[in-house]
Amino acid sequence: MAAAGGESSQNASDDLFQSFYTEVKQIEKRDSVLTSKQQIDRLLRPGSSYFNLNPFEVLQIDPDATDNELKKRFRALSILVHPDKNQDDPDRAQLAFEAVDKAYKLLLDQEQKKRIIDVIHAGKEYVEHMVKEKKKQLKKDGKPQDVEEDDPEVFRQAVYKQTMKLFAELEIKRKEREAKDMHERKRAREEEIETAEKAKRDREWQKNFEETRDGRVDSWRSFQAKGKGKAKEKKNRTFLKPPKVKMEQRE
Repeated sequence: MAAAGGESSQNASDDLFQSFYTEVKQIEKRDSVLTSKQQIDRLLRPGSSYFNLNPFEVLQIDPDATDNELKKRFRALSILVHPDKNQDDPDRAQLAFEAVDKAYKLLLDQEQKKRIIDVIHAGKEYVEHMVKEKKKQLKKDGKPQDVEEDDPEVFRQAVYKQTMKLFAELEIKRKEREAKDMHERKRAREEEIETAEKAKRDREWQKNFEETRDGRVDSWRSFQAKGKGKAKEKKNRTFLKPPKVKMEQRE
């Protein structure tokens, strides 16, 4: 049952990627620039929190693009989705603009850009490996070694889907690390507060002990003095002895 559920979830995920990819490509073919509304819809569609993890997809630009091309693309797209240009839908436009701005800033950081490109390359290498394995199995079975990924568009789509999955997995792991770090910081803070409170209680107890010390000493001295007085009174007390009775002597 668990395996079936996992397969169902995987199929749903694949369908979501397929639907998104197909829709975007259809829009691109219809209008290479896209309208403001279309871009906002693209950037805020269901699942965008994962689709937008690849900044090259957000900006719709090739990873091999030069810095100058990247800058031009950012300017064009940011103007297209800017809230000032979309005053009929400023809130969604603001969110779309923030997605574009975040993607551009990530790619300005050369270290981050390299990591992102590495993920994209890993996605492509994985698909290439799977294609080779398919062809190897077909050859082993004595069948024609033709696979659907031989079509450049299908291959590109497969790379896109695999790349998105890699970005999603990395994001999930990042969130898990962040949650773990937050838990550790919370636990350390709670221990710090408990230690501080214990130290405060100890100081208050010590202060109270010192402030009441004179009173305790006086009470003890008074107790001792009373004890000595009673002992002395007991020592000085005399008891009368009864007279001895003499036996009468008979003649």
